[in-house]
Amino acid sequence: MTDSKDSKVSVRDLSVFYGANKALNKISMEIPDKKVTAFIGPSGCGKSTFLRTLNRMNDLIGNVRIEGEVNIDGINIYQKNIDVVNLRKKVGMIFQKSNPFAKSIYDNITYGPKINGISQKRKLDEIVETSLKQAAIWDEVKDRLNTSALSLSGGQQQRICIARTLAVNPDIILMDEPASALDPISTAKIEELIHELKKYYTIIIVTHNMQQAARTSDTTAFFYLGELIEMDKTRAIFTNPAKKQTEDYISGRFG
Repeated sequence: MTDSKDSKVSVRDLSVFYGANKALNKISMEIPDKKVTAFIGPSGCGKSTFLRTLNRMNDLIGNVRIEGEVNIDGINIYQKNIDVVNLRKKVGMIFQKSNPFAKSIYDNITYGPKINGISQKRKLDEIVETSLKQAAIWDEVKDRLNTSALSLSGGQQQRICIARTLAVNPDIILMDEPASALDPISTAKIEELIHELKKYYTIIIVTHNMQQAARTSDTTAFFYLGELIEMDKTRAIFTNPAKKQTEDYISGRFG
């Protein structure tokens, strides 16, 4: 498995509590840089909760308590003086349901850069074109940048959300079931895009679709009832898992 010196993210004994309920129990893992890591497991097993600990989205939920460490580039993001706004710029997130703002395509992409103080039109134009190209949607929307992002199809909206995330130049992209609401053609485009983006970014994806995990990821982690059961190279997880629980889940005996 990944050596900690090759890791982008290093997690140590991470537990998450919602009130008295323990949602995650002492998770430790190394997440490699510029690779795709997939989290699989049945609904309610803790994989999305864990994903949200990586950019402190769980902070937005009341009555949550977090123990342990999440180190990104060697810095524990749960230490006292962390700038959470800056963290979320560095660790972008794509949600299950595409959520473009009710603004033009152009304004969706420039929203983050403007908040970060970029106001020069030429620079913003450049960011829009670069981000939309990276999200493989430039050719589809370049002639209608001033139309509402909400007028696009579901798959296009999701790629606009990816472009919006890329516009602030993150290091890590978290994806929470990014294709589960999409048709097969749009899903294939998102998967292709993930494959391209990992050249530049560390990508962590939660998916309930095991074929998708097998197709898109380099490393797979299997969660069950708040525990990390097994993590290994994706090929090993799907062809020769070390744990019986992993094998039972992958072969469809439960889930």
